Amino acid sequence: MAALASSVLQSPLQIRTSDSSFGSLFSSRIHRIAPSFNLKCSRRQSLFSGDGGSRRNLSLKSVSADVYSDPSSPPSVVDEYKAKSELLASLKIKLLSAVSGLNRGLAANEDDLQKADEAAKEIEAVGGPVDLSADLDKLQGRWKLIYSSAFSSRTLGGSRPGPPTGRLLPITLGQVFQRIDIISKDFDNIVELELGAPWPLPPAEVTATLAHKFEIIGSAKIKITFEKTTVKTTGNLSQLPPLEVPRIPDALRPPSNTGSGDFEVTYLDNDTRITRGDRGELRVFVIS
Repeated sequence: MAALASSVLQSPLQIRTSDSSFGSLFSSRIHRIAPSFNLKCSRRQSLFSGDGGSRRNLSLKSVSADVYSDPSSPPSVVDEYKAKSELLASLKIKLLSAVSGLNRGLAANEDDLQKADEAAKEIEAVGGPVDLSADLDKLQGRWKLIYSSAFSSRTLGGSRPGPPTGRLLPITLGQVFQRIDIISKDFDNIVELELGAPWPLPPAEVTATLAHKFEIIGSAKIKITFEKTTVKTTGNLSQLPPLEVPRIPDALRPPSNTGSGDFEVTYLDNDTRITRGDRGELRVFVIS
């Protein structure tokens, strides 16, 4: 189970998936951007707002929103901020359009992969280099994965080894989250799974939490080191206690599984995060 859950974040999957909330996430958030995007207001509008979840407001990295309230700000700075803000809002819509309907990448073909990659690169170019020493606080929170290029091959192992699925034990992938605490340096990958069972038994719903510690390397790279996996049943079996799977000792760990990995944060604001992994995978997150 630990290897299975770990592979969800590290490699593509060969599984059936269900993500009924993505369509509503896309449609509700897209319609909120254009009509309410008022940059001259000192109170910045929310770009993505989930139902019942925490909310964050749009912010840009290079120029402070205070330029609107500071009378000493030259008009050229205000105009630059406004133009950049409007362009980034437009490019975010383009990226969400590119990944909408792809079931977080599991339904993506080569053309879809290219469109998503190009849309992400446009945001990265306009946003400029990420400096986590200045923007570390923006990492804080629970992030929802809405797209991963690594899911497109639909094989659990992919470039990373992993157990076979979709044959003897049907698995349905639910939501995938990353929970980051910048104070404790905790970095948890949270994967919701539905495990098939022989008829007439109902499927088992579980949540696997892969606990890591993280450190910043350079200006924009994050290294995570695996600590343990906790599997908790939900739904009808929620009364069962969680199962904790500790880290495999380094001496027993296969060379292909080092227990750590790294990725680069290529775009970051208060509600959107784009990363590129150590094996080239593109991932897009929104604050949950």
